[in-house]
Amino acid sequence: MFALTNVVRDYAWGSRTAIAALLGTEPSGGPEAELWMGAHADSPSIATTPEGPVALDQLIAEHPLSTLGQEALDAFGAQLPFLVKLLAADTALSLQVHPKLERARERFAAEEAAGIPRDAPHRSYKDANHKPEMLFALTNFEALCGFRPSAEAADLFSAVVNAIAATGARIPELLQQVQMTLNSRMAEHAVVQSVFETLLQDGGETTALLETAIPALAAVAATSANTLPPALATVVELAGQYPSDSGVLASLLLNRVSLVPGQAMYLPDGNIHAYLNGFGLEVMACSDNVLRGGLTVKHVDVPELLATVDFIPRAVPLVPSRVTDLGQHLWEPPAAEFTLQRVEIAPDSAPVPLLQNGPLLVLSVSGAVLLDSPRSDMVLARGSSVFVPAAENPVMVHPHVDAAGETSVVFAVTCGAFTS
Repeated sequence: MFALTNVVRDYAWGSRTAIAALLGTEPSGGPEAELWMGAHADSPSIATTPEGPVALDQLIAEHPLSTLGQEALDAFGAQLPFLVKLLAADTALSLQVHPKLERARERFAAEEAAGIPRDAPHRSYKDANHKPEMLFALTNFEALCGFRPSAEAADLFSAVVNAIAATGARIPELLQQVQMTLNSRMAEHAVVQSVFETLLQDGGETTALLETAIPALAAVAATSANTLPPALATVVELAGQYPSDSGVLASLLLNRVSLVPGQAMYLPDGNIHAYLNGFGLEVMACSDNVLRGGLTVKHVDVPELLATVDFIPRAVPLVPSRVTDLGQHLWEPPAAEFTLQRVEIAPDSAPVPLLQNGPLLVLSVSGAVLLDSPRSDMVLARGSSVFVPAAENPVMVHPHVDAAGETSVVFAVTCGAFTS
């Protein structure tokens, strides 16, 4: 087992307290948006080894079979297939999508051939991998995820029309066009695609529409007799964070999601989404490919995003959980790269084995536990994380005296179930 030191990303939208409060560390004083745990080349964790500190991606590259196991090595090559993050958002993240594996490989190779530096701010593809991901809510978590049925979107845009009409202002032509499209007889995915493209690409007209719509909606919200539905309230909130951004009105096309602690949702390749606020544990394939369409000051690549998005309206992809006979609480999305588990250990609990398909990454968020395997053991205190090679199996989670009588909680991520 290898204790890890992990990288914190200080994006402006991040919370200043959430990650430090969970891990029991001192806040940095600035935003702490993401804590990365894994072996992505951009921000690899540092493993403590007998020979000294080593970047986790380097450790795996030097010992691929023992760290990953044969099945993971055959399935994903000589790289850790998953990446784990603590994500703490005080304000909204970008309207974004992640590419399918084939497109990521193709477009990454094209940007490499063009000589675009990997850290260039205008580069869209940072690696050759796809990025299916799952968000597990540690607190109440608000998000936009996937397209809502076009009939629901039509009702929301009609509410915008009514709000503007109540002020006596003229209804902007762009809004009339959106209404006509949403009420047309085209196939539903075509309706959604047409409106989404219109809102993202007509910058000047979209900005003018926002300048008319936001004061009108705010006026509705300010009256004692009316309250805005969550989707419309979100538009007003986003406009306050990203004035004149075309992603603000495009949010009305997306499902508005509220997760409570312990709920998880899965975001497959092509799923359009934006996290609004909250604190969660994010598990994904090992990639940093993000195609943005709005709600950001970072690089926006609307054509590439539009070529990648799945426009079919779908229900929010919540991930059910199950508890095994061994005491493991599992979330198993349809991604080969990862499975999430949560284990609680009371002071008088019997040890619980960790589900392990190849490599394993373990994070303690409460109390302290003893991790024990046939090869070694390690005390994992609150806020600590460890990488367990595939060759070190099975790993048992025991209560530890340092827990001081409290129930300890660890999260662990391993590969999804391998198939023959």
